[in-house]
Amino acid sequence: MRFLPDRFTLTLIATVLLATFFPASGMFVAFFNNLTIFAIGLLFFMHGAKLSREAIFQGSNNWRLHLWVMFSTFILFPILGLLFQWWHPVDVSPQIYSGFVYLCILPATVQSAIAFTSLAGGNVAAAVCSASASSLLGIFVSPLLVSLLMHVQGETGNGLEQVGRIVLQLLVPFIAGHLLRPLIGGFVERHRKMIGKTDQTSILLVVYSAFSEAVTQGIWHQVGIGSLLFIVAFSLVLLAFILVINTYAARWLGFSKPDEITIVFCGSKKSLANGIPMANILFPVSAIGMMVLPLMIFHQVQLMTCAVLAKRYQKKQKDVALRQAQVAE
Repeated sequence: MRFLPDRFTLTLIATVLLATFFPASGMFVAFFNNLTIFAIGLLFFMHGAKLSREAIFQGSNNWRLHLWVMFSTFILFPILGLLFQWWHPVDVSPQIYSGFVYLCILPATVQSAIAFTSLAGGNVAAAVCSASASSLLGIFVSPLLVSLLMHVQGETGNGLEQVGRIVLQLLVPFIAGHLLRPLIGGFVERHRKMIGKTDQTSILLVVYSAFSEAVTQGIWHQVGIGSLLFIVAFSLVLLAFILVINTYAARWLGFSKPDEITIVFCGSKKSLANGIPMANILFPVSAIGMMVLPLMIFHQVQLMTCAVLAKRYQKKQKDVALRQAQVAE
């Protein structure tokens, strides 16, 4: 894998630029808002349809691994985000620090965590179970953490009301998709590439709507080149902290090398696919653009860094296997 942005990231940047120069206005605002709600429902419906119960059951017995991944995702990450917000080392907009706290509250990714675990030679069954559990748990935990730890209030009231809205818009379509998996599972498996495009299109719609509003609110007067560089730098620092802690914790707790790999990749990811739709529900429309900006940049940083890390794990695993084969001879 090259240390370069992938096609989706480039499309994401193009969408932000489109919203910057041609933001939705007038009657198109309501149109894009309604289209976004439909697209998010479709995204989570397809997530449910793709989820294999067999893979979850296969990896569900490794409870120590799953507990640590949940600890890393919903406790360790938020602590680091809050500490950094309290420290406030660089004079940038407070909303950028809030965006990092929001990022730290989110669940882990599913697809990329599993893909990198597989590439690196980790415990794929455990990764499927852990990443899926994180994504589902995040539907309930993330809005409650937003209510407890952040001062930004959405248009939907208190934390419980926000959870109710998220359950209706995200969890209900997810469950419906999973229940219909016996009927549509074959179609989903045969058209995974097309389904992936649907996921990406849903995210791009939310990003366009969010940044259209953010542009009209003057986001680029608040975020300059210096702020963008700060977001990139802190994303690298945050990811490095998490990767180091998870790696040495896995070794100290006596996990096997495949389990260590799973912990490293499942416990260090934050989900763009969950985070952007949730922000659309949790925050006022005027705040969404700023809130998801750190998440969008962290998303690319984690992909590029973990691609390199997965290759290194893969090489080490092959070297170990080669040495063992030579000893056996």
